[in-house]
Amino acid sequence: MTASSPAVGGLACPPPGGRSQAATHAPRDRGHGRRERGGVTAELAIVLPGVVLLLLALLTAASAALTQVRVADAARAGARAVALGEPHTVIIDMTARLAGEGASVRVASDGPFVVVEVARDLPGPLRLTDLVARATARAVPEPGAP
Repeated sequence: MTASSPAVGGLACPPPGGRSQAATHAPRDRGHGRRERGGVTAELAIVLPGVVLLLLALLTAASAALTQVRVADAARAGARAVALGEPHTVIIDMTARLAGEGASVRVASDGPFVVVEVARDLPGPLRLTDLVARATARAVPEPGAP
C-alpha cells in the first residue's frame, strides 16, 4: 500500500482527496446512445432488399440449371430409346414428359447416328428472356433393332 492510501482492516482506503481513482473517471455521455438509436434498423432496411434480390438471383440460376439438366437427361433417354428401336411417337412423348412442360423434341438421322434434340423455355423470370435450355444426344442404333 502507498502512504496516501493506508489499509484499514485489509481494505484500501481512498486517498486524502476523498474519492478513489475509479470514481474520478468522467461519466459516460448518455446523449451519444440516443443519437444512434435505430441505426441497426436503418442499416437493415438498406441491406435487406439487396439480400432478397441476391437470393432471388441465386434461386433463378438454380432453377435454370435444373431445367438444363432435365433437358439433357431427356435427350439422352430419348437417344437410348431410339437406339433400342422404340417407335418415334413413344420416344417423343417420353422425352417431352422427362424434359418438362413446354418441351419440344426432334428426332432425326445423321449418317449412322440417330439424333434427339430437346429444347425448353427456362422457368420463372427467365421465361421473359430469349434463353432456352437445349440439349442434343446421339446414339448408334443397336444391330437388329426395328
